[in-house]
Parts: sequence; structure tokens; C-alpha cells
Amino acid sequence: MQVQQALTSDQGQAVRAPLADDPSDYVLAPGDLLRVLVYQQPDLSMEIRVQDNGQLSFPLIGPLDMKGLTVFAAERRIEWGLKQGQFLRNPQVSITVTQVRGNLVSVLGHVQRPGRFPIEKPGLRLTELLAQAGGITAIGSDGLVLMGVRKGVPFKRKLELAALFDSQDSQADPVVEHGDVVFVDRAPVVYLYGEVQRPGPVRLERQMTVLQALAASGGPTPRGSSRGLKVTRRGPSGEFKTWTPEMSAALEAGDVLHIPESLF
Repeated sequence: MQVQQALTSDQGQAVRAPLADDPSDYVLAPGDLLRVLVYQQPDLSMEIRVQDNGQLSFPLIGPLDMKGLTVFAAERRIEWGLKQGQFLRNPQVSITVTQVRGNLVSVLGHVQRPGRFPIEKPGLRLTELLAQAGGITAIGSDGLVLMGVRKGVPFKRKLELAALFDSQDSQADPVVEHGDVVFVDRAPVVYLYGEVQRPGPVRLERQMTVLQALAASGGPTPRGSSRGLKVTRRGPSGEFKTWTPEMSAALEAGDVLHIPESLF
């Protein structure tokens, strides 16, 4: 066919047509299901899936290479093929991504459903992705890490969950892209032992004080006393320091609190 000769080389490889790209548009990937509408041409309007090799086998014009193309550029490529093949004088093509299969994001760590999730729509926000993963577990941290590649450069960004919702700036809730990895670490804890109602680890909340940690553990036992309470903290070089703090003193992750037995 004439159009096949216009779009395919002698080796059968798809030839790239001139592109008009919109960098803010969704980038197609193998497995994506597309609804292609050709204006006033219902016979050429259909749902079609991007093949594993990145090509789209469109009627009349054969295989078109879609690797790395945005939706906008893919529309222009089909129009180019229909025009070059002299099937339509002024084709107008519209593409809607109805199912995303090729773009995946990994969510790891302390979320309800860790795993790989498809980007179901262009512009998926981090908060929407966390919702798909079921949210953060009770022992999950208030902070998370987003890793990926932007414009060929690897990046790593630390984010606070509260800031994603509190900020009025939409950029505070970043858009996730194919290949991104989100990691939610375990929440920091402090440890209480001795004459305390519920000895063991206690989740360290923001600006938690000694008094708040003691209350979170149920307080001292009838034999215990907050007087003489000791805090042990590991320094940056590995040495341990123990002292008697004020009840209003702020705690740090890994602090160990000892509640002694009352002398009276």
C-alpha cells in the first residue's frame, strides 16, 4: 500500500513522523488502552492498545511508533499518517487514555497495601497514590521519601505527610511518574521501662515531651515515681548520656526512659 511505503522502511521498522510535543501531556507506554476518535470518520474511531514494542497498529496506515510520545504527539502522528496516505485531506484525531498499564509506581514500607500501582490518569498526585495503597499504617512514619528520575536526572525528595495537605501550593503534593518509588519508614519511637503501666516502645509524636511519653504509656505504677526519672540518649559518635530531665523536655527518636521505684 502507498501509505505503508510512506511510513515503513525497507526493514519493516516504523518510521518516525515529525512531532509536535506538549511536555505537560501524558506519555504513552506499552499496554495503555487508547480511545482514538477521528472527526467525522466513525469507521476509523476505535479502542486500541499500545503493543509491547511501543507500536500502535492503526487501520490503513499500519504500525506507528509511539515510544516516548505524549497523547498530543500521538494525535499528530496519526493525523500525519492519514494525510500522507491520502486517506483524508485534513484529518482531526483525538486520543483519550482509557486504561493505563505501562506506567507503574512502587509504594514500599509501612502502608496498608504495599506494591506496584498503575498511574490510572495523567497528573496523579502523591496523596492519591497513598490512598490507593490504603494509607499509612499505625506504625508508619509521618514522613516519606519519593525517588525517581526527572529529565534524565535521578532525584530523592523527603516529604512530610501533614505538609501535603496543609499547604495551599499544589506543588507541595507532587505528581508521580512512571518508575517512581515511594517509601514510608517506620515511625520513630522512644522506649520506657521500669515502674510504668505499659513498658515498651511509644510512638514519638512531634515535639513530644517526657510528660507526654509517660502519659502515653499509662503513667507510673503504684510503686513507681516520676521523680528521679532518667533519660538515656545515644550521641552522634555512639556514646550514651544519662540525665534527669524536666517533664517539659523534648524527646528524640531512640531515647530510653527509666521510671524508678518510689522510695516511700
